[in-house]
Parts: sequence; structure tokens; C-alpha cells
Amino acid sequence: MTADASSMTVETPAPRDAWDAIARSDPSATATQSVAFRDAILASGQYRDMSRLYSFPSGTRVIMPLTRRRGWPSRLAIAESWSADWGFCGPICEGGQIAASEAAAVLQDVARLGTLAAEIRLGRLPDRTWLTAAGQFTVDDAGCYVLDLDGGFEEVWQHKFRSGARRAVRKAEQSTLKVDIDRNGQLLSTFYGLYETSIHRWAAMQHEPVWLTRRRMTRAVSPSVLALVAKSFGDACTTWVARLDGEPVASIITLAYGNCMKFWRGAMDKDLAGPVRANNLLHRLAIEEACQGGYRFYDMGYSVPGSSLARFKESNGASLQLMQTLRTERIPIRAAERVARTFAKRLVMIPRRMAVADD
Repeated sequence: MTADASSMTVETPAPRDAWDAIARSDPSATATQSVAFRDAILASGQYRDMSRLYSFPSGTRVIMPLTRRRGWPSRLAIAESWSADWGFCGPICEGGQIAASEAAAVLQDVARLGTLAAEIRLGRLPDRTWLTAAGQFTVDDAGCYVLDLDGGFEEVWQHKFRSGARRAVRKAEQSTLKVDIDRNGQLLSTFYGLYETSIHRWAAMQHEPVWLTRRRMTRAVSPSVLALVAKSFGDACTTWVARLDGEPVASIITLAYGNCMKFWRGAMDKDLAGPVRANNLLHRLAIEEACQGGYRFYDMGYSVPGSSLARFKESNGASLQLMQTLRTERIPIRAAERVARTFAKRLVMIPRRMAVADD
């Protein structure tokens, strides 16, 4: 072990007060790394807290957010930061910086936790030191789209929004759309109603039964989870609802923390929202509020580069930032999971194919 590893101290679970202080000192920390988000995850009852506070002789302190699903023994569990259902997080450093030897010591400790696997989904704009120190981990890239708000809303609107996005917003403004804004959780049920509508659309896109899509898409988006997040964030959690002639057609939820406002969840009735460009209007309003609030970035979240959703985010001025997942496994479980999911999906599709053949 390195000198830094042998002399560091580790406290687990990480104390809440220390987590909050360190996250507030890290300029790259976002909503999903905040203590409020951690509180919501643990309050859901789905996970056991495995977070760790590392303290080094240099004075550096690091929070490693980690959870594992309840109901599994440690040696058969996966330690994650966070689960893919909850998004990217990764280590949080006091002041935002860490020495290479200290980062290596932290990752070495995580790799030796004794779980079946460990996955660290690095947050937005991570210190590249974590990647250079990740020798025992495999590294996978994912695409995150982030809008730089430097210069204020007029600068963003005129020079970062694409002309097509500006036209879409004007079309929405000329329609009968009205937007409600809620910061106390009153519109969460409206959001979830639209989310249920989206589940049916997503199931059709994936060519799978609705129950299978719902099972996958509601693990971290259920009425109870939404309420927990809203309670944890208070007025930093905003629900935006676009109504067409009084009927809700699109909704987004944003979380504000540090220097970033994050688009966290979205849902819509595409048949009604699409023609009037309701989503364009919601994001335009959220981006303007982020600028007025002094936030430096608007994080539009993960999308597959080249997808229609990625193109939508790019039209609103967001740029692709690669985010990394560090993974270490005692056996290749992720590859096995992919095979199992593919097999299960084909299996549940057999009755549908037989019914089509009979017709």
C-alpha cells in the first residue's frame, strides 16, 4: 500500500455533516452528489448506506458515496455510486482537488470492500486524477449534455440556442400553452400521470410489454420517491407543467445545487406536447431561471450521442461531455446481466409474436 493509503483514516457510513460541508466546498458538485439527494435515496428504503469518509494527513477529505441494495449479502452485492436508476455521482473532494496517490488509495480501498463488484459513476467535470488512478478498474464512457450559462440568458438565447430551437419556443409561446411552476410538491402527481403516459410510449419504442418497461422505469421514479426528493430538496426542487387548454401535456423536474441546475426527470403526452413544442418552452423557462439565479450550468443529463433526445439537447445549446463509470468485478456480472436481459426480453415477446402469427 502507498504511504497515503496506510496513513489515511476511513469512517463509514460518512457523517452527514461532513458530507454536506465537503460537497459545498467542491465547485464541481451537483445535485446528485448533495446530501439532500443521498437522504432521498436512503429514505426510499431500497439501499444500505456504504458511504465512506477518507481523511489524509495532507488535510484532504473525500466522500465516496456508495450504496448497495438491501436483501443481498455483502459478498453478492454491488457497491454503487449511484445505481444506474439514480444517475451519476462519484467521489466528492474538499475544495475539488485530490493528489494522485490519494485518489489511488481511495480506489484501492473501494476495490477491496469485499462486494461482488463496485461501480463508481463519476460526476460532471470530475478531476481527471480519478481516471489516471483507476488502474484496477475498467472505464466506460457515457454522454452527458451540459449547457454553459456564461454571459446570462440573452447570450445563451441568441448565441447558444439553435435557430430551430428558438422557432420552436416562439411557436409554443404563440399557442394556448400555460406553464405552472411548483416548489412544494403539489404538482408531482401531475408529473407522474404524464410519466405513466410516457411509459406506454417507451414500451412501444422498445418493443416490449408495458409491465416490463414500467418495472424498469419506476424503480427510481415512483410517487413515493418523487415525494422524498421534493421533501429533501425543498424549494430547490421545481416541477414545471405545461398545460394545453387546461390539460397537462408535458412536465419536467429540476434540482438546483451549487453552481448547477439539473434537469432531473421529464415526461409528456407526445401526441399533444409535440405539435405545440411544449418541452422546448419548459426548458427555455428553466434555463432562464437558472441564469437569473446565478447558476453556471444547466445539466440536461445522459443521452446516447446521435439520438433524437441528444439532438434536442444540442438544439438548446448543450454540449456533449463524456462521463465515466469505473467498474471492478470479481466475476463478469455486467456482461452476464446484459445476456440475461436480452434473453428475458425475447422470452416475454414470444406470446406476442405467436399472436401476430395467428392473426
